[in-house]
Amino acid sequence: MPVHKHLIIRAEVKHPITSEWELRKWLKNLVKTIDMKIVGGPYTAYVTKEGNRGITGVVMIETSHISIHIWDEERPSLVQCDIYSCAEFQQGEVIMHLGIMKPKKIEYMMVDRSEEISCGPIIIHTKSPYP
Repeated sequence: MPVHKHLIIRAEVKHPITSEWELRKWLKNLVKTIDMKIVGGPYTAYVTKEGNRGITGVVMIETSHISIHIWDEERPSLVQCDIYSCAEFQQGEVIMHLGIMKPKKIEYMMVDRSEEISCGPIIIHTKSPYP
């Protein structure tokens, strides 16, 4: 029976990914980590518009999609990431996958859209478990 889980992440990071190649690699590894299958992409592009400067990526997975944008103009850099899937995945594995960017603060929420929209608590980590 399909589930409908939507993980929404907002993170402030010290070492943002800034290259398209590196973000494609990060997305492929994330898909592998959460045991999903890629059906399209990953696709990435660097955005040069002032105020929105940074890198965007998306990958289509067999059960839906993953999207991310990393604003790199300010320090700490801002990361916004969404994962939507009709298959179960562990949110903790996704949060740990952000470790490469050295998060200072992570906020996330899981939305269950199976029968109606219901939100779990917003979790805020301000003390990074990453070295």
